[in-house]
Amino acid sequence: MEWTALTSTVAGAAIATGSALLLDGRRSRRDRVDRDLQIRRSLYGDYLACLSEARHTCGNVARDPELPLATRRSTARESFGPCIGLRYQMTITAPDDVVAASEHAFRCLRDLRDHVMEGVLTTDEVYLAGRLGYDDALTALRACMRRDLGAAGT
Repeated sequence: MEWTALTSTVAGAAIATGSALLLDGRRSRRDRVDRDLQIRRSLYGDYLACLSEARHTCGNVARDPELPLATRRSTARESFGPCIGLRYQMTITAPDDVVAASEHAFRCLRDLRDHVMEGVLTTDEVYLAGRLGYDDALTALRACMRRDLGAAGT
């Protein structure tokens, strides 16, 4: 009779320990997934805000026909600088489809910035086409980000 009680106690302890380890592993994975999601959400927001700020600055520069070319170039170039660091963070943090969309939006904005640096104004066809291309790329990027974050269709 003593062996039955001891065997039952050991089996019960093994089951309890195994269950605790299994639950702890699942909780740890869930916490890691939640943490990774929060990191991507923050990065995506920062990247979109940076692109938006650069686009806004380029638009302001392109609206001013009296702005000297040297000032136009330095202002447009400086506004785009912060996007570069976040671009590289995107390449190591985001899934491939988000990285591809972020690269496309980055390049479209860079092309628009280059036109602005050359003296193009908001009323010029090349600016309007560049702005439309960037807007389309940004819309696609946001859709990819929302899908990755599980917010698509909400």
